[in-house]
Amino acid sequence: MTYSENAINILTVKTYKGIGTAWIVKNLRGNESTETIVSLLNNNSKQNEIITIDDFEFSKNHIKEKLSNFEDSCDGLIAIGDKNFPRYRGDVKESEQPIFLFYKGDIDLLDIDNNNITVIGLLNPDETIETRERKIVEEIVKRDITIVSGLAFGCDSIAHQQAIIGGKTIAILPSPLNDILPTKNRDLAFEIVEEGGLLITEYYEKFKSKMELSSRYKERDRLQALFCDTIILAASYAQDSATRWNIYNQKLDSGARLAMEYAKNYNIPRAVMYNQDTDIDNPMFDLNRQLILEEKNITILTQKNLEKMIDKIKEKRLHYNKPLSLFDQ
Repeated sequence: MTYSENAINILTVKTYKGIGTAWIVKNLRGNESTETIVSLLNNNSKQNEIITIDDFEFSKNHIKEKLSNFEDSCDGLIAIGDKNFPRYRGDVKESEQPIFLFYKGDIDLLDIDNNNITVIGLLNPDETIETRERKIVEEIVKRDITIVSGLAFGCDSIAHQQAIIGGKTIAILPSPLNDILPTKNRDLAFEIVEEGGLLITEYYEKFKSKMELSSRYKERDRLQALFCDTIILAASYAQDSATRWNIYNQKLDSGARLAMEYAKNYNIPRAVMYNQDTDIDNPMFDLNRQLILEEKNITILTQKNLEKMIDKIKEKRLHYNKPLSLFDQ
């Protein structure tokens, strides 16, 4: 596992009381000296006691010991200030910007110049949804665009599996790379890397509670929006689907809803798979219908719209954190 001294410094800073992502983004640019970092921590954080350089070095060594347990499960750690740390897309407030990533596979797939499309959806799609999603992903990877998703069951897995056939895919995890979740998708994760893809996560320790895991899934959903040029919703129940359809024996609301909300907030273009003639009475398209009704900038995917979307991604002119909207008229 490779990492720079800068990356370990960033990771160490994050462990101190009162130090969040926004503080790091405001105060650090990467590659500061230990002396500078310790001074900033003492002057601008909520520590109860003065931090010494020895204290900071002790904390760094403790983290290095933890990372030594990764063995072959992780290729490296990168952080803000590192030359190859990827730029996110969209307009993002400081508290939600990624500041470090653990990875396994081809980290260059996150490069701002790489064309990425996120494809997400519900956990239990029917066969028709799966068939339609596979066709969309197949068309995307034919155009040398990387598929991003979250390694969850259902639509996420379908997106990864189809992308591997002739293309590349990135899986964003809510867990450390030596403890892949969901466990039943470990083989799929390994296959993604073997086929030239990438696994990334912001975590190097196991979650300590269900609440923490739930928070990690939300953070994962945000990264699905941040590292793509557009996001596609295959299908998903809405937040009120259980009540609307009297389905109470299972959780219907999915992380796809959150990922689409993040994309809206970040000004990342959004598209949905939907056919008014065939999907009108299918509860699995509740979120798709809701977004179409409530949002002006949602694109309904047709073969023509998909081709147009891909062409605009290919033709985009990149600006720092200001990608050209795919659906500008």
